[in-house]
Amino acid sequence: MDALSNLYEHLALGLSVAATAQNLLYGFIGCLLGTLIGVLPGIGPVATIAMLLPATYALPPVAALIMLAGIYYGAQYGGSTTAILVNLPGEASSVVTVIDGYQMARRGRAGAALAAAALGSFFAGSVATLVLAAFAAPLTEVALRFGPAEYFALMVLGLIGAVVLASGSLLKAIAMVLLGLLLGLVGTDVNSGLPRFTFDIPELSDGIGFIVIAMGAFGYAEIIANLSIHADQREVFTARVTRLWPTREDWRHLVPAILRGTGIGTVLGILPGGGALLASFAAYTAEKKTRLQPGEVPFGEGNIRGVAAPESANNAGAQTSFIPLLTLGIPPNAVMALMVGAMTIHNIQPGPNVMTGNPELFWGLIASMWLGNLMLVVLNLPMIGLWIRLLAVPYRWLYPAIVLFCAMGVYTTNNNTFDVWMVALFGFIGYGFHKLGAEPAPLLLGFILGPMMEEYLRRALLLSRGDWSVFVTRPISAGLLITAAALLLVVVVPAVQARRAQAF
Repeated sequence: MDALSNLYEHLALGLSVAATAQNLLYGFIGCLLGTLIGVLPGIGPVATIAMLLPATYALPPVAALIMLAGIYYGAQYGGSTTAILVNLPGEASSVVTVIDGYQMARRGRAGAALAAAALGSFFAGSVATLVLAAFAAPLTEVALRFGPAEYFALMVLGLIGAVVLASGSLLKAIAMVLLGLLLGLVGTDVNSGLPRFTFDIPELSDGIGFIVIAMGAFGYAEIIANLSIHADQREVFTARVTRLWPTREDWRHLVPAILRGTGIGTVLGILPGGGALLASFAAYTAEKKTRLQPGEVPFGEGNIRGVAAPESANNAGAQTSFIPLLTLGIPPNAVMALMVGAMTIHNIQPGPNVMTGNPELFWGLIASMWLGNLMLVVLNLPMIGLWIRLLAVPYRWLYPAIVLFCAMGVYTTNNNTFDVWMVALFGFIGYGFHKLGAEPAPLLLGFILGPMMEEYLRRALLLSRGDWSVFVTRPISAGLLITAAALLLVVVVPAVQARRAQAF
C-alpha cells in the first residue's frame, strides 16, 4: 500500500509539473515537430532530435526535456503515416508497418490502418508510461548502491548489448563502438590538462561536440543517402481518407494484437541497442506465428494486426527506453544518448540522483509522456489531410531547407563556423558508413559513454589504489562483466550468428 500511495503522490507531482501552460505548450510543439519531420521518409527520431536540439538550449531544463521527449515519440508516431500512405517507412521501426499498412490503403482502408496505428500507439504508450513510473523508484534505489566499479561494468555491459543487438555485421558494430570511444577521447584531459588527439587545432581543445557528430552522422548523412536514391520517385496515396474508426470485426483482431505488441515493446524497449526497432520486428513476427482466424486477410495483403502490433510495440519501446536512462544514467540507444547530451547541456547529471535531487524534472517528464501520447492522437487523426499534402512536396524543396536549418542550429550553439564545417564532414563520413552498411548508432553510444567510462574507471582505481582486481572482487561489478563476456561469446557461436542475421 505504501508503494502504491508513493506512486500516486509521484504521478500527482509529475502531472502538476507537466500540466502547466508552459510545459503543455512545449510538449505540444515537440509532438508536432516530431510528427512533422517523422512523416518525411528517411528522417527518423535520431536525425529529428539532432536537428532540433539547438532549439531547446534557451528553454528551462524541464521544458527542454519534455519537448525533446515529444519530438522522440512524435517522430516514432509520424513514421507510421508515411509507411501506410507512401509505402516507405518514415523511420526504421516502421519498416514492418509498410508490409500490411500500404496494402490496406490500396484496398481503400487507409483510414482504418491509420486509426489502428494511432490507437495502438496511444494504448501502448500509456501502459509503458505506467511501467516506467512503477519501476523507476526500485531501480533508482538499486542504482544508488552502485560505486564507480559497478557503473563502469554496467556501461561495458551496455556497450556490448548495443553491439549484439545492433543490426548488420557484428564486426562493423564493434568497430563503430571503438571509433565512438576514440572520438570521445579528443580534447583536453581533465586530470593532466594535456591535449589529446587535437592535432594543434584550438577548436578541438574542448573536444568534438556530440551535436556535431549526431547531426552530421544522422541528419546530413540521411539527407545525402535519400537524395542519392532519387526519393522523389515515390507513389503517394492521394485518395480521400474516409471511415477512420475500425469496424467491429477489426476490433476483434485489433485488441489482442495491441496487447501482445504492448507487452513485447515494453520488455524489449529496455534492452540496449534494440529499443523500438527490435520491438516492432519481434511483434510482427509474433503476429505472423499466431493462427489466422476464419475470413481474416493474410499477412502481407492488408491484415490490420500487421499494423497494430508493430506500432504498439515501437511506441511502448520508445517509452520504456527511458527506464535505464532515468534510473541508471545509461542510454540504451542512440536517441537516449542524445537525451544524455541534452541533460548535460542543462547541467543535469543523468542517473539515480535525478529522482532524489530533482523530482519535479523526473516525474514531470514521466507524466508528460502520457499527455504527449494523448496529444499525438488528437494531432494525427484529424490532420491526415495535411500530412498527405506534405508528403506530396518534392524532396528537392524540402532538403535544402532542412540543411540550412541544421547549419543555423549548429552555428548558434557556439557561434563558431568550425562546427558547421565539422557537421558537413561528419555528414559525408556518415554517408560512407551508410554505403558500407555500418550502423552509426553504436558510434554515438560509444562517444557518449566513453568519457563517462573513463571517469568511473579512474575513480574506481583511485579508490582501490590502483588495484585492478576491484572490478572482479565486488560481486555486482563481477556479475555485470561476466554477463557482458558471456553475451559476446554466445553471439560468436555460428548457430546464434545465423539466428541473429535471420532476425535482422
